[in-house]
Amino acid sequence: MKAPPLTVTLLAPGAVAFLMLGVLQAMYGAAFPLFQARYGVGPAAVGWVASAHFLGSTTAPPLVGLLLSRVSLRAVVAGSAVVLAAGVTGVALAPTWALAVTGALVGGLGLGGVSAALNAAYASIGTRAVNLVNAVFGVGSILSPLLVLALGGRSLALPFLVVAALGGVTLLATRVWGVPALRPPVAAGSGQPGVTLALFAVLIFLYVGLEVGFGAWLARHLDSLRFGASALILSGYWAGLTAGRILTGLLGGRVSPPRLVLAAAALTTLAALAATVPALSPAAYVLAGLCLGPIFGTTLAWMAASLPARLVPYLLVAGSAGGVLAPAALGALYAGAGPASVPLTLAALGLALSAVVALTARVNWSARHGGRH
Repeated sequence: MKAPPLTVTLLAPGAVAFLMLGVLQAMYGAAFPLFQARYGVGPAAVGWVASAHFLGSTTAPPLVGLLLSRVSLRAVVAGSAVVLAAGVTGVALAPTWALAVTGALVGGLGLGGVSAALNAAYASIGTRAVNLVNAVFGVGSILSPLLVLALGGRSLALPFLVVAALGGVTLLATRVWGVPALRPPVAAGSGQPGVTLALFAVLIFLYVGLEVGFGAWLARHLDSLRFGASALILSGYWAGLTAGRILTGLLGGRVSPPRLVLAAAALTTLAALAATVPALSPAAYVLAGLCLGPIFGTTLAWMAASLPARLVPYLLVAGSAGGVLAPAALGALYAGAGPASVPLTLAALGLALSAVVALTARVNWSARHGGRH
């Protein structure tokens, strides 16, 4: 089945939804001082609102995986958008800290549902589509702190009510333009799909570990080098990640997903190694973001070409695990071996990712060609 052209009608629902998701995902950390001022909670307790959000977003994908075999994709997206809007409205208007945390949990559940369902839909269309909508997520994450800064001075409620309004716009967009249907695999093989799915899960686990690991620890490494603009380089890293997704959305259709993901993983490894040289570290970290950009969406499209797209949400669970474990492991190594362990560990993760990508490509090729070499 030939992929549909990338029209405004096709991309608009995903663009609106992923803008909303990006804004919400980055909002809690920026709003910590507002939560503390409103509810009188301390630095240790305020983190619970972000933890509740991420717990909800991590819980949703396996539920979406089950729902997609029973109800329509459009129903899952619409229902999840309603849950997200209700949750963030609860955060905005909660009279007590406990209710605000509960609202964040509900909002996170809705975010995870929208993300899992639409990632599955756009991944089944192909590399360009899924990377373009995920690039809009990055734009939302960049705009989010500015939104909190502009509106949070007047009221904690206003930034979260903007997200709730975006939830309504998402519902309207899905009503007007619809939601892309889950398309069948274009290169399904005859091998063991469980093995292929497991390899893709490990690939996403390592990728998200790398993405979050860079984001969480590059500034600490640069601070240890007495680099005075580590926050600027961190912003450059996230901007590079977004730019990588935009470029892949525009040009990624010219390269097969396995080759593109392998090249990106290898270049990320080289960038991490370059960051071990103090003079190269700032530029290397920005380059790492650019190189990482194509991997996530392209991997989802690669998997959806080989296996049913309704399995995509389960990959997001593996990614969440990588995002939890990798920063903690880097923190332990930082404490035990010093700041120089950060780029070395990231390079080791990049090398492991490259190896898993190569193995996944080989197994996937064998499954499609009946084991012939």
